[in-house]
Amino acid sequence: MTNEVTTPFYNYIVDGFPGFLDATPGNFLPLREEAFTRFKTLGLPTTKAEDWRYTNVQLFLKDPFTFSPVAGTVTETQLAPASIVGLDAYRVVLVNGHFQENLSTLPAIKGVTIEPLAAAATRPLVQEHLGQHIHLQDQPFAALNTALFTGGLFIEVAANVIVDKPIYLLNVYTTTHKNAFIQPRNLWIIHTNAALEIVESVLDLSDNGIVLVNGVTETIVKENAEFSHYNLQMAAKDGRYIHYTATEQEQYSRYHHFNFTLPAASFTRNNLSVALHGNYTESNMLGLYVANDAQHVDNHTFVDHLRPNCNSNELYKGVLLDSAKAVFTGRIHVNQIAQKTNAFQQNSNLLLSDKADINSQPQLEIYADDVKCSHGFTVGQFNQEALFYLRSRGIGEEAARNMLVGAFAYDITDQVKIPAVQDYIISHIEESIVIN
Repeated sequence: MTNEVTTPFYNYIVDGFPGFLDATPGNFLPLREEAFTRFKTLGLPTTKAEDWRYTNVQLFLKDPFTFSPVAGTVTETQLAPASIVGLDAYRVVLVNGHFQENLSTLPAIKGVTIEPLAAAATRPLVQEHLGQHIHLQDQPFAALNTALFTGGLFIEVAANVIVDKPIYLLNVYTTTHKNAFIQPRNLWIIHTNAALEIVESVLDLSDNGIVLVNGVTETIVKENAEFSHYNLQMAAKDGRYIHYTATEQEQYSRYHHFNFTLPAASFTRNNLSVALHGNYTESNMLGLYVANDAQHVDNHTFVDHLRPNCNSNELYKGVLLDSAKAVFTGRIHVNQIAQKTNAFQQNSNLLLSDKADINSQPQLEIYADDVKCSHGFTVGQFNQEALFYLRSRGIGEEAARNMLVGAFAYDITDQVKIPAVQDYIISHIEESIVIN
C-alpha cells in the first residue's frame, strides 16, 4: 500500500531526495533508489501499524530538520565527558557519522580493517551484504537510511583473528542553531573463528539544535566467530534516536548484544533483529532501560530461529520514573525445520512513579514441535518490606533505593564482561535514580 500519510517531514524528504542524493556517495546508487521507492511505499509509520502501536513517532518529527552530512570540528577536550575510566580499548570516533582519524586509535593488527563505509564501497563483501538483511525490508526508517545514509563504518575481522582488546566506538553528534537529521550506516563482518568486542557510546555536543539520528548497523557473524556489542545510550535531553541493529549468524557462532538506554534523550527507538542461519548458534540479548522525566523508550526485538539446535536468551529490564513511558515488543519466530530450539524471553519492569507507563508485548511463533520456548512479562513497584529493612539498618532512603534498583538490574549488569564498562553503567544508573 502506498503511503497515505503526508507530513512536513515526509514531504521534506521526498521533495528533497534528488538534492540529498547528489550530496551522498554515489557508489550505492541502485541500492539507494530501490530503498527510497520502498520508503515511499511504506510511508512514515502511524499508531495504526502494529509495530508502532504504542509510539506516535510523528510527535518527534514535527520540528523542521535539515539534512546534515557535514562532520564539524571536535577537539580532544570535548570528548572528555565520554571517557570511561579504566577502559583499555582502541578508539574510533565518528562525528555526525563521519570517521575522525585524528581522534581515533586503531588496532595495528593484520586482518583488522576499519574504514569509512564509503571507502569500502567497491569491496565484494560490502556489495554482497549491505542492505541485504531481510528483516530490514519492511522497516520504513531502515529503508530511508539505506536510501540516504552518510558516513558510518566498515569493520572486518579476518578469519582466526582475535582482537586483543575492545574497540570503543564513540558517536559524536553536533549541530549549532539548526536541527540536524543524521543517518549513519555501519557494516561489520566477523569471519570464521574470529572474535571482537565493541563498546558503542553517544556524545551529543549540540548547541541550540536538536539531533534526530536514524542509524542502521548490519553485522555478519561467521562460523564459530564470537562478537560482543555493548551499546550505551546516554544522550542529550532533546535528542531523538532511531536505530536498527540487524545481525546474521552462521553455525556455531556466538553473539552477545547489550543495550543500555539511560537518561535523558526524549525519544529512543531500538530495533534488534537476529537471524540464526546456522546450526548450533548462540544468541544472548540483554537490555536495561532507565527513563525519567517524560522520556519515551521503545525496544523492539525479533529473533528468527531458522536452523535446528540453536539457543537464544533474551532478558530486558526497565526502571521508569516520573512520567516516563516505555514499550517492549519481543518476537521469537521458530521455523518449522528449527527443531531442538531453546529460546527464552523475559521482560521485567519496575515503576517508581504512578505516572510512569509500560506497554509490553512478548510474542512467540512456533512452527516446530521439538522445542523449549518461554516468554514472560512482569511489572511491579518497590518492595516496601525490603526498603523498610534497609532503612531500619541505618541506610538512607536514597541509598536504599539505589541498592534495590541495583539488585533489580543485577541480572543484566553482572553479564557485562568488561569491568570498566560495568562500573561505568552502574554509576550512571545510580545517578539516574532520583525520586522526587
